Amino acid sequence: MRPITKTTLIDRKKLHAMIPLAERTIYNMEQRGEFPRRIALTSRNVAWDLGEVEAWIDARKASGIQAARPGLAA
Repeated sequence: MRPITKTTLIDRKKLHAMIPLAERTIYNMEQRGEFPRRIALTSRNVAWDLGEVEAWIDARKASGIQAARPGLAA
């Protein structure tokens, strides 16, 4: 028997309050494995695991990587 773990799910509105990126950007990042995958609750409703999103934010903070600015050579 699997131990029960508590998972908190957040909806699109709460995700976008935490991660101010466009829906398409988040979707593309999910497809590339760069962002936590959404969980299909119904055919029209999805959610994300809050713990995974927070871990992603912490990893981004810890990486110290600066986002590339469009039009500027690295």
